[in-house]
Amino acid sequence: MQFTETRRDDGITVLNLHGRLDIEGSEEVGLRLTTATTGDNVRVIADLEGVDFMSSIGIGVLVRIAHSVRRRGGNMVLLDPQPVVKLILEKTQIPRIITMHETLDEAVAAVMLPPPIPSQTS
Repeated sequence: MQFTETRRDDGITVLNLHGRLDIEGSEEVGLRLTTATTGDNVRVIADLEGVDFMSSIGIGVLVRIAHSVRRRGGNMVLLDPQPVVKLILEKTQIPRIITMHETLDEAVAAVMLPPPIPSQTS
């Protein structure tokens, strides 16, 4: 698992992830992802186009980072997951916590909004 970090002129950080976000991939990039998303009121787009597999460990990393960003007044969204990754995220109901978007323009607009409040199910 590899990622590159791009800080846009509008203050949004785009994280382009590539590879498998499984236990090994999460160990490789977990600390670097956390470091890349530090600060108050950060806006983060996690571009998943290059992720071809995601395990529950990888989902946990994304959720942990999103919660950390939100506790500090920011927001994080997901961009363009491959079909198999999108299916995994939808089956685990992650879009209730971290919204997913198909285009960069949609993700930019969404990351500037307040994050969603997860719905409670009985």
